[in-house]
Amino acid sequence: MIGRPEARRRITPLALGLFFGEAAALGGTGPVAASPSEGEFDRSSIERIEDLVEDFANSLHEFSFALKTRDLAAVETRLAPDFTGTDVPIADGPAKPIVRWIEKRPVREPRRGLDREAFLEAWADHLSHFESIEDVRIKIKGADVRERDPVEADARIKFFWLGRNGKGYREWIKGNGRARARRRGPADWVLHAFEIENLQAKTAATDLFVEVALPAGTDHAVPPWGTPGNQVFLARGVATSDVDGDGLIDLLVTGGHENFLYRNRGDGTFENVAAEAMIGITPTANAPLFLDFDEDGDEDLFLAAIGTQMLFENRLVPEGKLIFEDVSLESGVSVPAHGYSALAADVNGDGRPDVFVCSYNEYGRIMPNSWSDATNGTPNLLFLNRGDGTFREVAREWGVSDPRWTYAGQFGDLTGDGRIDLYVANDFGRNAFYVNEGTRFREATEEYGLQDTGNGMGVSLGDFDNDGGIDVHVTNMSSTAGNRILKMVFPEGVGTPEYARTLAKIAAGNTLFRNVGGRWENVAASVGPFSAGWAFGGGFIDFDNDGWEDLHTPNGFISGKGLKDT
Repeated sequence: MIGRPEARRRITPLALGLFFGEAAALGGTGPVAASPSEGEFDRSSIERIEDLVEDFANSLHEFSFALKTRDLAAVETRLAPDFTGTDVPIADGPAKPIVRWIEKRPVREPRRGLDREAFLEAWADHLSHFESIEDVRIKIKGADVRERDPVEADARIKFFWLGRNGKGYREWIKGNGRARARRRGPADWVLHAFEIENLQAKTAATDLFVEVALPAGTDHAVPPWGTPGNQVFLARGVATSDVDGDGLIDLLVTGGHENFLYRNRGDGTFENVAAEAMIGITPTANAPLFLDFDEDGDEDLFLAAIGTQMLFENRLVPEGKLIFEDVSLESGVSVPAHGYSALAADVNGDGRPDVFVCSYNEYGRIMPNSWSDATNGTPNLLFLNRGDGTFREVAREWGVSDPRWTYAGQFGDLTGDGRIDLYVANDFGRNAFYVNEGTRFREATEEYGLQDTGNGMGVSLGDFDNDGGIDVHVTNMSSTAGNRILKMVFPEGVGTPEYARTLAKIAAGNTLFRNVGGRWENVAASVGPFSAGWAFGGGFIDFDNDGWEDLHTPNGFISGKGLKDT
């Protein structure tokens, strides 16, 4: 199976377990039709077929890894004697500009019917085009499985590979095709056909960003997850601010056993001054947040944590030294939560920054009570700034305690009334939009068209269409396996019930809401889609400084040496 056991537990509910368990909860009953010609599948049949498909997907991962490492001998071992395939149909000729720094290479019809020798020769020629290859992935969108001896599968695949070509330009190739195989044993399939049906190839002649962590002094390696020194399965965070008042942006990174405060030297390098600033060792924290809570002109630090929350006062003013003093107890923020992130804004209009903590739950030990509408998370926190160095926790009073496995949130005046509203992304179900009514928040998610069901991992506000209205981007996980199962159960042309549409939304990926005059509409399908895998955070950013906001979504999970170990 893909990944470590912890990852597998999450993938399974999102696919089979989610479908059968949540379909029943949402109104689905009885066996479901696989296709008009194949009659009906019961649960055990679907699970058995999906296990075979995922077994084939794992074998394609190994095939991908052999291509990535240019191990054509390993590729050849996976090709049957009667194998036929296509070449990579990229044509000669100049690339055509798409945007300022991206060009599209010309493509042609693929050469079909290549035998093993011709296929390997064609692909060796294609791989030689790359100076380096960063990644190759082949995923199964759907498959017809014939359960006989040997088992056969005819799969619809999508693929991509990323690297640098001979000119040193980044090149990204993606497309769709088919793969037909027979199983020789568990996770051991031999390919009888591998065909590319359509393909896009893009190059970037300019690198907008370059990885400089090592020369900049901000690199930090940790042991592989699950080994000594890295056995706690938790999230970490980064915050930026000018903490020493020199006009340069500094970085605070939370870690498993220590924090890192990187002071900007102004020459492209950073110095870790966490120990000198008395912030290197704290109780384990997830998300850092800089804010001037005491309004003395320097940036203080709030740490959201699993346990009690923390606040550190920056003593740059009045002492002139970059030292953070722990004032968690006396300030009133030492309140327990499963804090995954924190955000600040003036929610009550008194001119002082208040703090909202997104509270999750202990996934694994406690499981969500629903995959599409979980309510057994831990209550969120809202700290109102009293202005005397202390806070009062008022989440329940203000209507935002909401225990729905909250992962992230964003403050902003979305309704245009001068008050700060709140949108929160909830894992395992429905997100929430809270309208600020002055003395409390009112949930108005459906009223404003901002309902979103998914595995919410981030929120970002921006104006992607430059019409002056605030648009909303929500980062959700997407699932190739989930979509694959839904298409098997509800193929095109077969009526799809409401609960299946809910499950399809959970597996679809990120959501983009366009502001349409005080309400919002989901335009992800028409301007995207935004399938980003195991996605976290991210959102709007104008990468190329052209005045139009782009979108970025980090993704990934526990990574190992092989493509299966994700």
